[in-house]
Amino acid sequence: MTADDSSGRLDDDDYPAYTMGRAAAMPGTTQGFLRAIGEARLITPLRSEGGHRRYTRYQLRIAARARELVDHGTPIEAACRIIILEDQLEEAQHINAEYRRRDESPAPPAST
Repeated sequence: MTADDSSGRLDDDDYPAYTMGRAAAMPGTTQGFLRAIGEARLITPLRSEGGHRRYTRYQLRIAARARELVDHGTPIEAACRIIILEDQLEEAQHINAEYRRRDESPAPPAST
């Protein structure tokens, strides 16, 4: 991928654009913290061809949420579990909203 190919993807929340150092600085955390939440399987950074970790904006938002919980005294393992459960709840709410929209839409006329 050339620089021209990747420049349009920088606005993509799922594009692994950030190196470990930059990723740690953005949410105000440390590289060790990012490694710890990676080991807890909260986030899984992609790896460059050289084996360096690359983070997405979405992953950095998750890291910032984990940092917030840890800063308020939540153990890192519990913080990771809370975030996973929050994510699962949000997904379930989206699915339920979709089912409600389908149920509320008018039924097609019956053919005779």
